Amino acid sequence: MKWQTLYSTRRTGDPERKDANPDQIRNSFLRDYDRIIFSSAFRRLQNKTQVFPLPGAVFVHNRLTHSLEVASVGRSLGKSVGDELAKRYGAGDEVFTEFYKYELPSVIAAACLAHDIGNPPFGHSGEDAIRTYFRELDGETRKILDLNLTPNQFKDFELFEGNSNAFRVLTHSFNEGIGGYRLTYATLAAIVKYPCSSSEGFSKKSISNKKSGFFDAEIPTYEELARTLGIPRKDGGHTYARHPFVYLTEAADDICYRIIDLEDAHRLQIASLQTIRDLFLPFFEQEQDYDNIASVTKTLDKINDHNKKVEFIRARWIGLMVKKLSAIFIAREVELLSGTLECDLLKCLPEREQLLIDAINDYSVQNVYNYRSVVEIEIAGYNVIGGLLKELVHAVLFPGQSKSKKILKLVPNQFPIQKDGGDVYKNVQSVVDFISGMTDLYAIDLYRKITGINIPELR
Repeated sequence: MKWQTLYSTRRTGDPERKDANPDQIRNSFLRDYDRIIFSSAFRRLQNKTQVFPLPGAVFVHNRLTHSLEVASVGRSLGKSVGDELAKRYGAGDEVFTEFYKYELPSVIAAACLAHDIGNPPFGHSGEDAIRTYFRELDGETRKILDLNLTPNQFKDFELFEGNSNAFRVLTHSFNEGIGGYRLTYATLAAIVKYPCSSSEGFSKKSISNKKSGFFDAEIPTYEELARTLGIPRKDGGHTYARHPFVYLTEAADDICYRIIDLEDAHRLQIASLQTIRDLFLPFFEQEQDYDNIASVTKTLDKINDHNKKVEFIRARWIGLMVKKLSAIFIAREVELLSGTLECDLLKCLPEREQLLIDAINDYSVQNVYNYRSVVEIEIAGYNVIGGLLKELVHAVLFPGQSKSKKILKLVPNQFPIQKDGGDVYKNVQSVVDFISGMTDLYAIDLYRKITGINIPELR
């Protein structure tokens, strides 16, 4: 791969001969950011669980606030890396310099903004609930799907992945127009962390195959993107090397959730201030100048409010990580361009700092991600999403039944279902599209109504 060909203003749905961007105020990559932030799919993230149940008396992050913060960190990473690449390779190439110095931050920010846009309700348990439903199917429903779906199409559901769904949400037309959100190939490439199909993912033979990045229906879209940007295949099939920008999107997310999930835990009195200090201040112990431990603790000790102390630690730690991971990205340039870097940027930190990251991970798993209310919302997600899938999948597979006809009236027109049976894969995809796009509260409300727990009021 080459830095010169890894970006493009071409968009999904563009004609072969496309006129120049007519917008004199916003460049193509700023338009990507705006299209995402004004979309209904992005707005719905405000009522999707990040970690802790929503809403509560104490404000905690939801998917929307998390995505906005990741975008902020991603922009900083893009600026730091872009400035260095422009300085190294931009001499005499105005277009190259313009992109890396001024536009790469917008690309990474837009990718970060959309990185969770495909996640279903109830956090990661929502993904597990969809997978579990399809894995545990039996009887006539299983038989129909086995007969009408290819193995890879079935894996799209059995191994449902929010990352693959994000690519679908952003590129699929959903019964309207062509090309979905019509984002640039550069922004889309920066989102696909695991560039492989469902049947090739989850093998962990390489970082590209750790999970999956696109469903069967979107394979042609990703293939066209890869051809345009010069992203090579790996091991044949539909597995590709990671686009280098992906590492920056991933790094922004990795930085944010490690500190922000613990900031939420502190506000909920699950994690103490001392715990936050013990986990994050050691990162500054060997730093010099602005980031030295004496300077950090001196300022920290002047702050009286405990929540403000945690906010200060969060801000300084994020700044330190942006500096370190930007430097690592540049240092691993050869591996990034050859598609051979087999770990995320956080795992490229020196051994001492990796051990500190491990300590954060261990504490979070034991005390945050397995906290009682977190487990309760995950269990609720299994029941709600499983129940909705049971009703809706049955309806699309047996559309002639009286109840099925009623159930299918609840599915909005943007999720087209062929009532005569039609293409089974597309019909089931529409059901999963509908459910995965729901907010937590909407999913709960619909589940209660169609199961008779709540009787709808006449309005």
